[in-house]
Amino acid sequence: MAQWIEVCPTGAVEKEEVMRFDFDGRTFAIFRSPEDEYFCTDGLCTHEKVHLADGLVMDNTIECPKHDGVFDYKTGEALRMPPCVDLKTYKAKIENGRVWIEI
Repeated sequence: MAQWIEVCPTGAVEKEEVMRFDFDGRTFAIFRSPEDEYFCTDGLCTHEKVHLADGLVMDNTIECPKHDGVFDYKTGEALRMPPCVDLKTYKAKIENGRVWIEI
């Protein structure tokens, strides 16, 4: 059953940046878009399990730091190889100045 998990204050993630969030043995990536919206994906690249929080965020994409694969962090879609498998995405919301994700 899905549950909402409190991640961080909204100011902890700058616009067009990513933050790593570990919870219950899993790693997530929390993104803040140029439009000031928050998104969440699995935190590891689907190609070789590298932490995406070390990658480059531009507009609505994240580039993996190891092999330069690119994902759309809003949809999870793999946009540039080598990754062929999309990232899993999770709902994110803001409540009382805090970021929450549904996992």
